[in-house]
Amino acid sequence: MTTKDTKEDKRHIFFVPLVFLCAFCGPLLLSQQLPFEPTHDIGQSVTGAFEGWFQNPDGTYSFLLGYFNRNQKQTLDIPAGPDNQIQPGGPDRGQPTHFLPRRQWGVFTVTVPKDFGDKKLTWTITANGKTTSIPMSLNPLWIVEPYKDAGVGNTPPVVTFKPGGPTFTGPPRGIALSLMAKAGDAVPLTVWVEDDGKQPPEARPRQGPPASVFWSKFRGPGSVTFENPRPPVDSEGKATTTAQFSMPGEYILRAQANDASGDGGGGFQCCWTNVHVKVTVTPAP
Repeated sequence: MTTKDTKEDKRHIFFVPLVFLCAFCGPLLLSQQLPFEPTHDIGQSVTGAFEGWFQNPDGTYSFLLGYFNRNQKQTLDIPAGPDNQIQPGGPDRGQPTHFLPRRQWGVFTVTVPKDFGDKKLTWTITANGKTTSIPMSLNPLWIVEPYKDAGVGNTPPVVTFKPGGPTFTGPPRGIALSLMAKAGDAVPLTVWVEDDGKQPPEARPRQGPPASVFWSKFRGPGSVTFENPRPPVDSEGKATTTAQFSMPGEYILRAQANDASGDGGGGFQCCWTNVHVKVTVTPAP
């Protein structure tokens, strides 16, 4: 066999699994921005991202979802309703109404019953006059393990709101903490975060604390201003910031803790943690 024949064989070996992979990646790529698509600051669509499903200890199932706001700079508020709905059973099934620019991973879950079977849910979003829809189902191809990376044994960071308090890890599980505030007041937000320190071989070594924290608005009628949305994590794993609310109402904030694998675990659905904090804001005196 010649050197040329060997190179041709290697190309053929590579080509077959690549075609097989693309056959299953197509739906995922269509729900995200293609690498060669021009970027825009404003005026583009928002697409929900179905990241997979996993089974809960009680036998129910959870759909793990994020979204892709194709705008580089435009943040959008789209209330649950005709322009932001999950059906059937909606329009409001706990989805975000505040959409940050670019890709956001695993920001919420939708739980379905044990007998969900081959039914489907659909998340439809209309933004800037553009409508997108994504289906969700229990297709075996979409099963994920958000609590442990089987490759290196990495697990998501552990988040608590007080030393020795309840712990949260992985996808959101309802409301982790409820607070009261007055419009215009600076509300303290403190979390403690720990991580196992494991990371995939391709991850860059993290300098400093093993995990980081990012706060953002998830839902609410007004704007939220954070003193520092990415507060530093000290040597004890403590990170503190404040939030101010422009008007009264019910808000949900999202705190995301990332380890060295980065946002969305680098696309492997593990290992990061999202927790939701409910804040009831009353009028200022």
